[in-house]
Amino acid sequence: MTAAPESSAAEPVRGPWWWVPTLYFAEAVPMVVVTFLATVMFKRLDVSNREITLIAGWLYLPWVIKPAWSMVVEGVSTRRRWTLATEVLIAAGLGLLAVVVGVAGPLTATIAVLAVLALLSATHDVAADGLYLAALDAKQQAFFVGIRGTAYRIANVVGRGGLVMLAGALETALGDVRSAWRWAYAILAGVFLATAGYHAAVLPRPAGDRRHTGPVVSFAALGEPVVSFFRKPGIARMLAFLLLYRLAEAQLVSLVSPFLLDDRAAGGLGLTTSQVGFVYGTLGIAMLSLGGILGGILVARDGLGKWLWPMALAINLPNLAYVWLAAAQPESLWAISLAVGLEQLGYGFGFTAYMVYCMVVARGEHQTVHYALCTGFMAAGMMLPGMVSGWIQETVGYRMFFTLVMAATIPGLVATAFIPLDPAEGRGRAA
Repeated sequence: MTAAPESSAAEPVRGPWWWVPTLYFAEAVPMVVVTFLATVMFKRLDVSNREITLIAGWLYLPWVIKPAWSMVVEGVSTRRRWTLATEVLIAAGLGLLAVVVGVAGPLTATIAVLAVLALLSATHDVAADGLYLAALDAKQQAFFVGIRGTAYRIANVVGRGGLVMLAGALETALGDVRSAWRWAYAILAGVFLATAGYHAAVLPRPAGDRRHTGPVVSFAALGEPVVSFFRKPGIARMLAFLLLYRLAEAQLVSLVSPFLLDDRAAGGLGLTTSQVGFVYGTLGIAMLSLGGILGGILVARDGLGKWLWPMALAINLPNLAYVWLAAAQPESLWAISLAVGLEQLGYGFGFTAYMVYCMVVARGEHQTVHYALCTGFMAAGMMLPGMVSGWIQETVGYRMFFTLVMAATIPGLVATAFIPLDPAEGRGRAA
């Protein structure tokens, strides 16, 4: 296929500070809705943990299989146009979600809209990540890992914190869970639409963001980027890392909200919706953001090789906080907040290593497709353990469940020991 620039003279790339933070804010919003807000809402609607994690797992599927259409994003139109189009559609989808949530009866329509939002969100991820890679050089990419992570966490604070607390307040004021969540989603739709309008004005048109002049005409043309990914030297060790690095976290994150919301008699902590919004969605995300910023700065300065093991330990060992929470069931909100904040700080710091390594693996020709493949494997590593976590928890209880989560940290640490890595990665040097 013949490639041509979007215009005869591509516009200069705008300063990353103008668009990287808002782009990753927009990337996070629909994912927060599908993977977190829906979980809290279902719990408040008395859906069981087993059903919640199963629904959440299936809703995660678009992020797992998004490499299947990442080649279309790369081969049809530009990544900038894909980004803007999906943002408009996501805003419309959030508005539709606000309508169907308020309708009493089965949750089928709500789950269907969430599934469409998940598909649009995964497509937006491919386009936005591709634009990020096309517009920034290797050193900028490493430096802005922390910045984009911060923007991502701000969106999480807005969604997991502000909107959950708002929904909790509306539950009290309106006396109806469905009405409360309907208004929360409507407000979020307005915020997202405004963000899409801003992006129409500021997103850059880098020379590397090209469209193909002809249609995608053969499976061979589509398959070559995928085949080249699996031909990378050391790909088996890379895939083991991508799948296992967050094995423990995949199980933990699926049940944090149910654990915080469940009654103490059921082994939970008995928090209100608004308290969960503060503890996990506001304070927790702030600590996670701090860890992400620190990780990005240190990798950009020293390279990933120096910080790989501190980050691998940081993402795993603080899970002990939940073992303690389940055993002690403290009543102090500040004690609970401290434990959750510690775990989130470690997660933010440790996740930096994962994101930088995804960019290392994706580097080269077809980097949009290869990065999508990396994040697809990342999603698979979250989806499959998460789907069974509710069944495990209902079988053994919260205390034993979190103990098993600690045992699940071992495979990720073993996989980390064997990845191929240039120690200078993240400082702008190619592997």
